Amino acid sequence: MRPNAALFIAISLLSGFGSSAMSLVAGIWILDLTGSVSLAALAGLCVYAPVLGGPWLGALLDRAPRRPLVMAVNLALSAVLLSLLTVRGPEQTWLIFLVSCAYGLSYVLIDAGESALLPSALSPTELGDVNGWRSSAQEGMKLVAPLVGAGLYAWRGGHAVVLLSAATPVLVAVLYAAVRLKRLPPVRPSDRPTGVRVGLAVLFAHRALRVTVVLAAVSIAMSGFTTAANYAIVTTGLGLPTTFLGVLLSAQGAGSVVGGIVVGRLIARWSPVTVGVAGTTLFAVSCLVRCLPWWPGTVAASVVAGVGLPWALVAAVTAVQTHTPTAMLGRVSGTANTAMFGPVALAIPLGSAIVHFGERRTLVAAAAICLACAAGAAQRHWTWRQTERASTVSPRRSGRLHAGTPW
Repeated sequence: MRPNAALFIAISLLSGFGSSAMSLVAGIWILDLTGSVSLAALAGLCVYAPVLGGPWLGALLDRAPRRPLVMAVNLALSAVLLSLLTVRGPEQTWLIFLVSCAYGLSYVLIDAGESALLPSALSPTELGDVNGWRSSAQEGMKLVAPLVGAGLYAWRGGHAVVLLSAATPVLVAVLYAAVRLKRLPPVRPSDRPTGVRVGLAVLFAHRALRVTVVLAAVSIAMSGFTTAANYAIVTTGLGLPTTFLGVLLSAQGAGSVVGGIVVGRLIARWSPVTVGVAGTTLFAVSCLVRCLPWWPGTVAASVVAGVGLPWALVAAVTAVQTHTPTAMLGRVSGTANTAMFGPVALAIPLGSAIVHFGERRTLVAAAAICLACAAGAAQRHWTWRQTERASTVSPRRSGRLHAGTPW
């Protein structure tokens, strides 16, 4: 493994550990301070809300040096986290919400920044593998960090978790400084994108970008749409305690780790579009398997979903990094993040409302939507490949005929 690849994986491990530990503790801390479940849930909303500003936040990365900006975001996040050391009672709860919003902003900027930096640090053949390993690292930390964060909170309180979480962005900034970037030709002012809509235009003008981002957006949205149905399947359909949801979460995390490890090789062998179709199809299959009144099937479905979702996501991210002009990587990456993660904010409450008509109907509806999108993408991709092959063969044939024509 090359040093740059190892550095980016280490960055994913550290940032995933710090953010996962703090995201759980933030809700617990608010609940302990206020006794309000609703306020505790709002901490998660504060984290995801800034995703809607992806096109504007990503534009900052196209106007400023990307590595210094990403390093500055990490250092600023660490400083904001340290403000939680002043929290003593319910009257300082607003600081926890502020830090949750800061995390959301940093996610958008850092995700777009890493997507823009990776092509300058790695060869095109390495992008799929490294994106998959980064996904596995982040998912692995989601299994470990919440337990560590909750245990540290129970032992030493919220301030101890704050100090741990504030240290990780500083270490991440140091690792960013150690990454060796290739020298790229300077971008002329005329080449720089103007207007927020430009990122969206580029994203949907290229076939591979358009298809993979839509597949990832549908898969992620349907994962949120089926959240309430999954709860109902466990508690009502299977008659199991709510703690069984932890088993399913761990099973999905294990599937995500495995899926992230192999997805890079699959992208290199096939294409981002093919892997995106496969990932969306796997998630649809997991929804159908959850409908079975058999708890081992539900566990297996969680593993399959854990494999499918990273495949769809990594395929889209790799396509963006591969097919986007360097001068526009920040804006297009930010727009892609908004397109992929923004719909889940609507899908979760919609799924919570529709689940009253039956949890299995909700899962079947999600599977049908995913399968329809995957089938449409596969059919168009196959048609495009056939057209491309025909256009490649025709000139050769015409050339041979022309060569044999007497003058």
